[in-house]
Amino acid sequence: MDKVHPVDERLPLSRLLPLGLQHVLVMYAGAVAVPLIIGRALKLAPDQIAVLVNADLFACGIATLIQSVGIGPFGIRLPVMMGVTFASVAPMLTMANNPDLGLGSIYGSVIVAGIFGLIVAPFVSSMLRFFPPVVTGTIIAVIGISLMRIGVNWAAGAAAPNLPGYGDPVHLLVAAFVLVAILLITKFGKGFVVNIAVLLGIVLGFFVAWAIGKVSFAAVSGAPWFDIIYPFQLAIPKFDVFGSLTMCLVMLVVMVESTGMFLAVGEMTERKIEQRDLTRGLLTDGLGTLIGGIFNTFPYTSFSQNVGLVGVTGVRSRWVTAAGGAILLILGLIPKLGALVTAVPLFVLGGAGIVMFGMVAATGIRILAAVDYKTNRNNLFIVAIAIGFGMIPLVAPTFFANFPKPL
Repeated sequence: MDKVHPVDERLPLSRLLPLGLQHVLVMYAGAVAVPLIIGRALKLAPDQIAVLVNADLFACGIATLIQSVGIGPFGIRLPVMMGVTFASVAPMLTMANNPDLGLGSIYGSVIVAGIFGLIVAPFVSSMLRFFPPVVTGTIIAVIGISLMRIGVNWAAGAAAPNLPGYGDPVHLLVAAFVLVAILLITKFGKGFVVNIAVLLGIVLGFFVAWAIGKVSFAAVSGAPWFDIIYPFQLAIPKFDVFGSLTMCLVMLVVMVESTGMFLAVGEMTERKIEQRDLTRGLLTDGLGTLIGGIFNTFPYTSFSQNVGLVGVTGVRSRWVTAAGGAILLILGLIPKLGALVTAVPLFVLGGAGIVMFGMVAATGIRILAAVDYKTNRNNLFIVAIAIGFGMIPLVAPTFFANFPKPL
């Protein structure tokens, strides 16, 4: 009898549920951030913003299930969680602030981008031969290092430094407590406890935050028990040429980022990524985005914090993220449960985020450590130049401020 690869291992339900919930918790803040940003920019009513969030969770669940389980030519069949990409925020805000466009044009451009993604996925995946370890490692390392800013901001208690409560010492102390708790559980825990170290760290941090009065359940009491998500619930799609072209460019950026994430997951799970695997994964990016446009939400990509979580826990089964996808789908249909998850303060998630984003960077560094720099000095220049350019948005956020707005 052939030995089952850890990626395909089917775990008992008693382990699947907590492991799946762990994936949901670490991605939740990022998953709901984009619909909240766009909803507020459009000045939507609170009940409409709630629909945006619920639709996002619902579509996240569908896309994650397809990506993890696989359906025909779709799904990379690796432990991957799907969520709305932040790369789409800027063009969507531009459309949101244009009275002639609005939400209908956003959905139209997302649908076009999804179809575009389905068309170009095979061509993008054919470029896999241009991703030797020196390129793969550099991309993954740059992504991980760039994302550290998000983890640090979460730990400070807000998504950006200009928001209220940012840098409150209490937030930083609780985030540090969560980080240390995760490290101690990973170091001294036994068996399954080690696999859910991040979940346990978040739960402990949540109780500390609750004990000091930093947890609010107001959103839970006001949320309905059930909600039905149906196509074009908030707006009928309108197709703007410029908006659609811009979103197609975003889709290309998403696919490049997804390629790096898929290769990172392949490295962590010790499953080699072939061109056909990459094609299936990128096709699902396109399909997920198309589903998003139809079901009142936005473009989808693989979430990097969940890639980091795979490295932190060592759990490689794709059925774990499939369980996470099922939980997301349920949260989208039962808003009261979704509101309960939002009660977890951002600074609690920040302690875990620093570990997970750091794990993504560490994976890239591990790949780079195996690259031959002595006999091929070009590899050193590739790493140096790529990291130099990749760090521009992080070290000089206003570097492109005077470029034409469409760029």
